[in-house]
Amino acid sequence: MLIEVLKSKLHCVRVTEANLNYMGSITIDEELMDAAGLIAGEKVQIVNNNNGERFDTYIIKGPRHSGCICLNGAAARKVQVGDVCIIMAYALMDFEEAKAFSPKVVFPDEHNHLPE
Repeated sequence: MLIEVLKSKLHCVRVTEANLNYMGSITIDEELMDAAGLIAGEKVQIVNNNNGERFDTYIIKGPRHSGCICLNGAAARKVQVGDVCIIMAYALMDFEEAKAFSPKVVFPDEHNHLPE
């Protein structure tokens, strides 16, 4: 049996941009992607702590060390610049494998940079 478990999490990032006139997705600083084990094109769930919105989209790689968290296209309507969001990715795993698996959870600072 396969179950879906949390694979990666960027906890409490701040939205830096919302671009309605771009094809849908989320642009994430490449440094944050690497730290959380995320890749371009991967499906992610976004949870907006400010308004309760929950939605899925896919990742576009943003400039490294930029702190960029940009919601694009229709997703831009679900956030405001400055909102605090949680970004999560999930993976399917065998039940026994999942019991031993530890997700990568990253806690960026208030500027979406990794703590030193």
